[in-house]
Amino acid sequence: MSTVSSPLTIALREYPHTAPLLDGSIPVEGYEVEYAEVEPINRAFAPMVRELRYDVCELAIATLFQALEAGVPIVPLPVVLHGNFHHRSLWGWGEQHLRPEDLRGRRVGVRAYSQTTGLWVRGVLSDTYGVRAEEVTWVTTEGAHVPTYQEPTNVERTDSRLVDALRAGEVEAVVMGTRSADHVEGLAPLINNWSEQQQSWLAQHHWVPINHLAVVRRDLLENDPAAAAAVYRALAAGIDAARPAEPGGTTRELVVDHGITDSLIGALETAIRYAREQEVIRTELDARELFAPFEKHVGTYTPEER
Repeated sequence: MSTVSSPLTIALREYPHTAPLLDGSIPVEGYEVEYAEVEPINRAFAPMVRELRYDVCELAIATLFQALEAGVPIVPLPVVLHGNFHHRSLWGWGEQHLRPEDLRGRRVGVRAYSQTTGLWVRGVLSDTYGVRAEEVTWVTTEGAHVPTYQEPTNVERTDSRLVDALRAGEVEAVVMGTRSADHVEGLAPLINNWSEQQQSWLAQHHWVPINHLAVVRRDLLENDPAAAAAVYRALAAGIDAARPAEPGGTTRELVVDHGITDSLIGALETAIRYAREQEVIRTELDARELFAPFEKHVGTYTPEER
């Protein structure tokens, strides 16, 4: 029996795997739902971790790590909503840009130091090119979603747009997702062989970097675990419905998933290591333990149980 007295509030970006939930084709069984209209979805992150504005919310994993470190009462669900390779998320200007290994001692623009895309890019720079996060000055346009987070001393703020700062020579490179960068003429990826590097990453790790998970308010999970279970089942159904009959090996097929899988834990373990190395968080987190509250109140879901 539900203990929820008002509709569940949920903030999700529209993807092929969430569209059936947003249009009502896949219901959250037993519950009324109110989907928040938030575009882009990162505008939902600060209200979630600062105000617990939603019952369920899509959330970037770097923000999740910082929120858990700060004691924000949210719990991740084992639902990967978005992820991507990030070898093509580091950009220079035209043909005059540097190589990735030349960024040591340079200035690089990124929307926020705690941005998840930046977390993965810095991890690639460190693991592949030997350039550690502390060896670069990170020039940002905004702070963290978690207000108590203290940035490292090599992080600066600018009032300029990142592309304008790059064009003006104020930074030597910028971190930017391909959806945004593809609209800016003159940008060129610093990692020239990014496609080969992505395939090498996949061959080595056997997973695609995760950007966003779904999270639930802890009080909802504890007081009405059936609601969390119903949301999980709806999200899982949307993911399963979006799987093509004939797999094409797309990035979305490789990363969007549900259940506590080896890929999920492996990706989060690496992301946590990067977050610690980069001082995005300063305490240790256990990737498997992140889902302990979900398992306690809802159950363990593995691929075999789908």
